[in-house]
Parts: sequence; structure tokens; C-alpha cells
Amino acid sequence: MAHPLIDKTFYDAILRFEESDEAQETYYRVMASTVERNGKSYSVRDQILRAYAMLFCDDIGAVAGQLATVEDVEATADRLYVGQASFDPRHWYRMQHHFPVIDEDNYERFAALVIADLSAGPLHEAASDGEKMLLVGELNPLTMSAEERRHQKLRTVFAEELPAEGGEK
Repeated sequence: MAHPLIDKTFYDAILRFEESDEAQETYYRVMASTVERNGKSYSVRDQILRAYAMLFCDDIGAVAGQLATVEDVEATADRLYVGQASFDPRHWYRMQHHFPVIDEDNYERFAALVIADLSAGPLHEAASDGEKMLLVGELNPLTMSAEERRHQKLRTVFAEELPAEGGEK
């Protein structure tokens, strides 16, 4: 997702969202910003939710251009791992970033965090260096045994896989 406002400053604002009014202002300003492509305007918010839906398009039945809903984000947040499939805070993305619950109040912020991390955060840097990657695991990892989690199918996500402005990959 190539958008100049999805940068390290935006990523940091999401991380500091609950600590700072300035961070909240930055987050809301970027999310409300628009980009024009092919004569149409798109909000950064819509682009982020579209990119997040693309991560799980097969599982949530998303068609090209569909925005992720609160239900989509809540149902998929537990499938994201950093580096390896594990539920410890270092590897389970949602826990690492302190999102104990995904709901109406924070699903957009969680989706924005994932996309900003892939685009301009530590995951982007780590992927460039060949270190850590964002991994997507199978459906319902919370109901898997430890053995099943160790042997689940995982796929790596790169920022280049995310749709550009306008929703096309």
C-alpha cells in the first residue's frame, strides 16, 4: 500500500494512541486524509481496511475492493504472528501490541497498525533485512493444540502484496 502518509510517524502515533492527544490527532488526521486515483477519491481509512481485507480475502470471502469489517478484523486478528507461530507476546501480533479485545472502538486502529507496520514499521525493516516476517496462520488457532499450532500452514505477508490506492493489487 503506497501512501505517503502511512509512514513511521503514523505507525508511532498508533502505538502511542492511548497515551497522547497529539498521537490521536495524527492518527485521525491521516485516517481521514484522501488520495485521488483515476479521478476517484479514497480515504486512507478505506485503503487500510481494503488492504487488511486482502490479507484474508479467501477466508472472509472478500472480493476486490471490499473493506474489512469489525467482524472480519476480530475473527482474523489471532491469526497474525511475528516470526513464528506462538501465543507468547513476542510472536502473537495482537498480544505484542496490547489489543486484548478487538471491537468497534479499535478494529480500524488494529488494521491500521498492521498495515503501517508492514509499510513503514519494524516489520517492514525486518522483512527488508530478512529477519522477522508477518505470518498468517490457519483459521481458529485458539482452538488448536500446541502440536497443531506447530504444524499449521503459515504464509508470509509482504507489504508489496497489499493493494495500492484504488484497491487494485
